[in-house]
Amino acid sequence: MSIKEDLEREEVREPLMDKKNLSDEQGGSFVQSRSKESAWMVYLSTFVAVCGSFAFGSCAGYSSPTENAIREDLSLSLAEYSVFGSILTFGAMIGAITSGPIADLIGRKGALRVAASFCVAGWLAIYFAQGVLALDLGRLATGYGMGIFSYVVPVFIAEISPKNLRGALTTTNQLMICGGVSVAFIIGTVLTWRALALTGIVPCAILVFGLFLIPESPRWLAKRGREEEFQTALQKLRGKEADISHEATEIKEYIETLERLPKARFVELFQRRYLRSVIIGVGLMVFQQFGGINGVCFYVSNIFESAGFSPSLGTIIYAILQVVVTALNTTVIDKAGRKPLLLVSASGLVLGCIITGISFYLKVNELAIKSVPALTLTGILLYIGSFSAGMGAVPWVIMSEIFPINIKGVAGSLATLVNWFGAWAISYTYNYLMSWSSYGTFILYAAINALAIVFVVTVVPETKGRTLEQIQAAINA
Repeated sequence: MSIKEDLEREEVREPLMDKKNLSDEQGGSFVQSRSKESAWMVYLSTFVAVCGSFAFGSCAGYSSPTENAIREDLSLSLAEYSVFGSILTFGAMIGAITSGPIADLIGRKGALRVAASFCVAGWLAIYFAQGVLALDLGRLATGYGMGIFSYVVPVFIAEISPKNLRGALTTTNQLMICGGVSVAFIIGTVLTWRALALTGIVPCAILVFGLFLIPESPRWLAKRGREEEFQTALQKLRGKEADISHEATEIKEYIETLERLPKARFVELFQRRYLRSVIIGVGLMVFQQFGGINGVCFYVSNIFESAGFSPSLGTIIYAILQVVVTALNTTVIDKAGRKPLLLVSASGLVLGCIITGISFYLKVNELAIKSVPALTLTGILLYIGSFSAGMGAVPWVIMSEIFPINIKGVAGSLATLVNWFGAWAISYTYNYLMSWSSYGTFILYAAINALAIVFVVTVVPETKGRTLEQIQAAINA
């Protein structure tokens, strides 16, 4: 099928994004005329969804403050704890593979419930663990839930958000992930590792309860032929007084077009009309993970300790900075644009890795030893600040924007799988790389982040202020 035909099909894509028409001026007028009720429901739906993101962050942040206590209580070797730390991402890979099909089969809300259930079961297994097997099985289960959350949350938010808020609301996904990580880091300094595991259940409980209060994605309901529920959900998101007839017609027309297409298969992602979208989505996930974030995040306490800086103080500063920068990012992503944020972020990551690498080089060679703690703190804080400013959130925002609806499930699963494979590879190899060369590890990460700059400049399009139809047209052109 020709590219022109694809673009014609895309003309009716994503009508939930305030597409009265493709004019920014008219779209803006429509958004301004929204009732307070409709805005409230969009915000509430986003809040409930990002409780899954907070649960995600709680899982990711758990291993850093608990390493010494768990190894001591359960007599784990470094290798056994490395498996415990990294098996989370292995579970997330499995979750990523199944996330798209699950979300397409039982809906976005159903997929969120499945993810929350696995996370609760995993945290309980960790809490009651008396040996390495139960510990690893619990970590694997929470990882599976994370893998589903990582795909479904940004997709659900993108589907219900107006285009002028889509970037900011989708970025709250990363903000809440950072919040979950930071809370785990901070309270992990005062709670036992078993008590910390129980706190991971709290956001899951809020999520499950909140799902009873919000509508399902209208587009998914329309795709499943549930006409009455579709109308009700769309009306809730637009407000009681809103005229939804135009949007409802567009959604149904698009779904009818979609149903006439053959079901998307994995091999079809590499056809010419989809290839650029796939390269952008998958490429950003590769650079996000292989730049070293999960090695730093999972073992930040050990980094500070090995550099001679207080691990508890360093971890708290790290956690607070991460949340503050990510929060600021939500206010500028729809103003500054996606691409500038990625470029600034990747540049900061390169510099942060170089500074940290220099600090470890000085320590290994016993040069200017007194400057090592300050240099390490500076490098790590610059690293996490830069990551939070762009590379943390923006790849997920772009992923939710660039895939056509008929391949979104399969393509989203692929991108999420690649992301979690990278997370596993980095978290598993980090300790071994540090044993090989502490400064060499960070120089390697710096080189990968430098390649990310080249990728963003040459391949990634700007999606700020565009409808999803306009984004597709730009990519296919």
